[in-house]
Amino acid sequence: MRAAHLAGNLLKVAFWGEGTVSRLGNIPIMALPQIWLRRRHRQEDALARTKETRANTAPGAGTIFALRAIGLVILARWLFSMSQMDIVSSLAAMASSPWACINLVFLFLLIFLPGARAQAERPFHPLPQWLRQALRLFAFLGFLFAAFSVGAFVWSAGGRRALHAVAATNGWLVAAPALYAAVLWICRPRALWRTNVAARRFAIGRYAIAVDVATRTVVVWVESRKLGQYDARELSVRWPDGQGGAVAAPVAVPAAVLDASGAAAPATLTTASISASAVPGAAAQSGWLHRRPKVELLWDSPAAAGHNHQTVFRAPLVTEGDRVAARALDTSLRQA
Repeated sequence: MRAAHLAGNLLKVAFWGEGTVSRLGNIPIMALPQIWLRRRHRQEDALARTKETRANTAPGAGTIFALRAIGLVILARWLFSMSQMDIVSSLAAMASSPWACINLVFLFLLIFLPGARAQAERPFHPLPQWLRQALRLFAFLGFLFAAFSVGAFVWSAGGRRALHAVAATNGWLVAAPALYAAVLWICRPRALWRTNVAARRFAIGRYAIAVDVATRTVVVWVESRKLGQYDARELSVRWPDGQGGAVAAPVAVPAAVLDASGAAAPATLTTASISASAVPGAAAQSGWLHRRPKVELLWDSPAAAGHNHQTVFRAPLVTEGDRVAARALDTSLRQA
């Protein structure tokens, strides 16, 4: 037995080396290949983990890319226009022009986007609130200036010469107002997320509402700014403009609703309990001559002295999605 043990140690030293054998100690020789394989697998797993790449980009990364691309296009065109002039005269003209200073600030914010970060919790708002409002303001001023300049040129030169000018500038007379309008559209006021009834997340206009059934709390956001956190039992939805009646009896909403033509249209909510006051009147949904129907979220808290029946927000119901979200929010608050 002693001779066999010595022979095994000699084999270990010959195969693994003296330093490795001193660390392993009296480990059976049959276990050594298994230990080596386990270490090899761990190294391969670590390498595989470091090489992993995420296929899907974070929500909001496309908005950041589009804004920076628009800023680079405007900057490239501006530098090309300055290259056709004398450098000293162009710099003197920029220093004496307030519009050039406004454009420089706008391009700096548009290209660098300070504070912008794509987050899954804020898919539609990767920009800070101040940056979104600043870009909206500068883009509106730029659109007005570009549209006025192009309109004045077309009025003075005529349509034929305007078409020649568009061709000579490679369409820049049309592209410049379009780029400013694109920045305006990207930075438009919108809710923090889309309506998801299953997750108790609702979007009405530029307001986003999250209902937590476990804690019976409601968080309201206006764009990317948190408006407040409330108790769900103290909130209620009110339909002004005479859209609902005074009947409080619950009515059942079927899985399919008949539209005006009599065909079956699938409803977003299946079987729910919605009061009759939550159903808008037919007059509010008819044509553009009538006012847009609006909805209010009221906060009736007995603990808030002097703030009973405070209006949290009042939003117009522009689209059918806003109306469906308002009805679903009313149902969720009544069930809380």
